[in-house]
Amino acid sequence: MGNYRVLMKMIFLVVFVGWLLVWTLLPTENYKNKWSPKLKSKLNSTYFREQGTNLVLFSFPIMFIAALSCVYLHIQIKKSSKSSKSKSSNVITSGLASWRRPVFVKAPLGIVSAVELCFVVMFVVLLIWSLANYLYVSFGHLHMHGKSVKIWQTKFRSVALRLGYIGNTCWAFLFFPVTRGSSILPLVGLTSESSIKYHIWLGHLSMILFVAHTVGFIIYWAMTDQMAEMLEWSSTYVSNVAGEIAIVIAIVMWVTSIRRVRKKMFELFFYTHYLYTVYILFYVLHVGVAYFCMILPGIFLFLVDRFLRFLQSRHHARLLSARLLPCGAFELNFSKSHGLQYNPTSIMFINVPIISKLQWHPFTVTSNCNSEPHKLSVVIKSVGSWSQKLYKQLSSSSLDHLEVSVEGPYGPSSFSFLRHEALIMVGGGSGVTPFISIIREILFQSTKPNIHIPRITLICAFKNSSDLSMLDLLLPISGANSDRISQIQLQIEAYVTQENEQPKSEAHKPLQTIWFKPSPLDKPISATLGPNNWLWLGAIIASSFVLFLLVLGLVTRYYIYPYDQKDGQFYHYSYRVLWDLFLVCSCICLVSSVAFVLCKRSNAMEDKQIQNVEMSKPTTSPAARSYVAAENKELESLPNQSLIEAIKVHFGARPDLKKILFDSKASDVGVLVCGPRKMRHEVAKICASGLADNLHFESISFNW
Repeated sequence: MGNYRVLMKMIFLVVFVGWLLVWTLLPTENYKNKWSPKLKSKLNSTYFREQGTNLVLFSFPIMFIAALSCVYLHIQIKKSSKSSKSKSSNVITSGLASWRRPVFVKAPLGIVSAVELCFVVMFVVLLIWSLANYLYVSFGHLHMHGKSVKIWQTKFRSVALRLGYIGNTCWAFLFFPVTRGSSILPLVGLTSESSIKYHIWLGHLSMILFVAHTVGFIIYWAMTDQMAEMLEWSSTYVSNVAGEIAIVIAIVMWVTSIRRVRKKMFELFFYTHYLYTVYILFYVLHVGVAYFCMILPGIFLFLVDRFLRFLQSRHHARLLSARLLPCGAFELNFSKSHGLQYNPTSIMFINVPIISKLQWHPFTVTSNCNSEPHKLSVVIKSVGSWSQKLYKQLSSSSLDHLEVSVEGPYGPSSFSFLRHEALIMVGGGSGVTPFISIIREILFQSTKPNIHIPRITLICAFKNSSDLSMLDLLLPISGANSDRISQIQLQIEAYVTQENEQPKSEAHKPLQTIWFKPSPLDKPISATLGPNNWLWLGAIIASSFVLFLLVLGLVTRYYIYPYDQKDGQFYHYSYRVLWDLFLVCSCICLVSSVAFVLCKRSNAMEDKQIQNVEMSKPTTSPAARSYVAAENKELESLPNQSLIEAIKVHFGARPDLKKILFDSKASDVGVLVCGPRKMRHEVAKICASGLADNLHFESISFNW
């Protein structure tokens, strides 16, 4: 099995490097004058016309990697489920660990590791190389667009045009980070939420290039008295009007996605970002089918993922219960199928139609799929308007059922935190929720023989003492593996920053648990494509792409090509683009729907088996109320007692993160942080300082 995995990794590497090499050679003079004519004569047949070369060189390699990687991930999951995770099997070399450390921590890029910095530099070099070669080739073969146009004006137009080409290169990578169920990101240890910053970087860079491209052409048309070109929608070449519509939409999306605007007016950002569908339409109408095939893989894989998410969200999830905390946070407990597997720090997107039919919000999954096979939990802190409305709905005494739709969960393909000798987890406020899932996973792993369990230190900072109730959620409502908490080395340092003394215990409101009535229309949360999700996804990617090529070839050969052969007639340039978009969407919808229906049958059988399974109500009260004044209360259970003993509360103080991290004596310390931006950057700077070689920063948040 190991040999197959090594072979597949080598195939991925060779194909990907070959794909990047094509992008590197594309702007060169040799490619334009020597290789391109030969490739067009062989690949641009009557079945694909001008799309043939780009489909083979730019689309096929990535689609091949995406489909084959699904098989690789399926094998990896099956192997990891059979083998235990020991310390020796998860050791990484010190050289690789040093490359993952933060080397740059500053706005607007945020926390950047050495690996990320290298790839950023290489990508920028690729763009500079491409622009320089494009201009070198174009300046050597200038095409004068008008008798009165001067040479310097033609060069100015050439620069503006080539800036658009470079922006198109950014677009080739733009959609990979936002494909939540991507089979490519896990190959390099990424998830969609951890790589969303790459989408933002690429978005900003592409917008700068496209705005410069647009402004450059407007200036050129003004200088040469060709402003009428702005209103041209050519039937034989690119549409200027389509490009102008696309850039206006893009600017609206760009402005509302700026961090300051997004933070203050999230709903404005959220709704305007739905304009991406219209943006893609007019963008592709502007660039044409040949350039569309260059950026097709990212868009194709994103559309596959988006349609599968749409199919999953059509069913309402079965909500079993909710735990309301005094601090305004609450835990939602859903029923899930046994075959749904996920790793700690996974997230799930939730939609509550009674609050908003369009808004979807991501939340951390805190339950453990191994110890809680039929339950999935998420924790939500009511800090925004959406979450506050949901908290009020749950607090209503008349509420006995709530319709909720979900997408996911999405998360890392493996759990690697056990490789460290010690773990220091730093969280602020609701930032402690990802660590709940990690601690529950470690509790489960501690039940296995010969497993290395790291020492755990949880540093959490809260504004008020009521926020300490977040620590109640460390113990699952089902009580699974709670008795193991005394057998792991767990230390919790809780800091209450805005209160100087311990409040009276009676000032705390009791935790409230709400149980919902089941509805026959609600379904347990399950993988969209069943237990063999990756294999089905690979089949969908391969089948839909092959079907697209087949139908595109037939349409081109027997409909478009005969039309072009008629005297004096040309098939409309924009209509070819519409055909491509229509066929892409149709093939994805058809193949994905068939696969979803087939998988739904197997999921329905499991749904019937767990439909009557009810979660037993807790018989003990939570622990958080006890550790504030533990000496005045009788400890109710061994798990609660062990948790109380592990917690130390500091009032009116902030954690001295530098002292805590530097005082850690373990040889290999994994440092995880989730919380306010200032806290994340502070921890990252400490780890990047190089003053302690044993600190290994682990990024788990899509906020940077």
